[in-house]
Amino acid sequence: MPVTASSVQQEHPVLGAGFEALSRQDPEIADVILGEMGREATGLQLIAAENFCSPAVLAALGSPLANKYAEGYPGARHHGGCELVDVAERIAIDRAATLFGAEHANVQPHSGSAAVLAAYAALLRPGDTVLAMGLPYGGHLTHGSPANFSGRWFNFIGYGVDHESGLIDYEQVRLLARTHRPRAIVVGSIAYPRHPDYAYFREIADEVGAYLIADAAHPIGLVAGGAAPTPVPYADVVCATTHKVLRGPRGGMLLCGAELAERIDRAVFPFTQGGAQMHSVAAKAVAFGEAAAPAFSTYTHQVVANARALADALAAEDFAVTTGGTDTHLITADPAPLGAEGRTARGLLAAAGMVVDCCALPYGDERGIRLGTAAVTTQGMREPEMARIAELFALALRGEGRKVAAEVRDLAGNFPPYPA
Repeated sequence: MPVTASSVQQEHPVLGAGFEALSRQDPEIADVILGEMGREATGLQLIAAENFCSPAVLAALGSPLANKYAEGYPGARHHGGCELVDVAERIAIDRAATLFGAEHANVQPHSGSAAVLAAYAALLRPGDTVLAMGLPYGGHLTHGSPANFSGRWFNFIGYGVDHESGLIDYEQVRLLARTHRPRAIVVGSIAYPRHPDYAYFREIADEVGAYLIADAAHPIGLVAGGAAPTPVPYADVVCATTHKVLRGPRGGMLLCGAELAERIDRAVFPFTQGGAQMHSVAAKAVAFGEAAAPAFSTYTHQVVANARALADALAAEDFAVTTGGTDTHLITADPAPLGAEGRTARGLLAAAGMVVDCCALPYGDERGIRLGTAAVTTQGMREPEMARIAELFALALRGEGRKVAAEVRDLAGNFPPYPA
């Protein structure tokens, strides 16, 4: 029987009713989509920033709401015909504020970086001093990279981690804050696997008269499920993404108190963005609704349990796991004891069907690997699978990639991301 768009859609209903039309009109792009679905379904997606959206989120993303131009905010748009998208955005705002216990939510940022840019625009002026985790220790590009707007527009001072434990050096944070008197302190990272002490950061910020900005792009999904502490009561502004553990569409959001609501909204539109992507805003609303269900709490706690199991299993395979483990979905590790530097390890693992990132390691020139358990947990994997994944990592780095690739395909095939 020939493979047709209709047969593919029957096998993969998540593609939606429009896929047959796409296949007829643009088979090249249809083939890319099918190829990506095959890649996702036959390998292990272990990038810490990735997950699988639910079919409902994908349906909202592919809806006619993509047609609507909607500069402004509900009830105050610069375009007509926004009555229905106003409803969608109000739902998203209300759900986000309720889910995270915030007085105000802005759901329009196109990305996590756009959310951080808006937070800086609302609270800072060019040239202000900002204290944030240094890039070698897990800080993000928006935390002062010279290649990024943050490093060009502001004077960033980087704090680090203890040389032995790999944990945030809180005394260094306090000393740097007292010395440099920053206008803002940023708490958050992309490669730190432990929970930051938000209350301690709040104390330091109050001592030096600084705003506290929480960049919670990675842990916000765990926060939604009660599997991580919330920064909302402590931070003046919380920046976050709506994908990663949260399982929503790619995008950002901001949470703040009522006193900063107008400044935050004006920093998003009109200062840093134009019209909101209303299909994405609606998809965010769907994700917030899903995250409020009891099943999502169960999911996030399993994400953490899987990450801890995977970290322990990697350590047993001689990987040097930073901080000795994890509190979150995220693990960073040095593969050097197995004879591979981070970039090399990433390539060997990818060749065997296991996709990870590489990252900087504190106090060294070499790079490690960064991985997460959100996507494989969405697929239904649990602790036994984490132990086997660690074994497959070690085998791949020890030169048995071809054998590992076959087992990875079998393992992934038992846990399809979108069951037919």
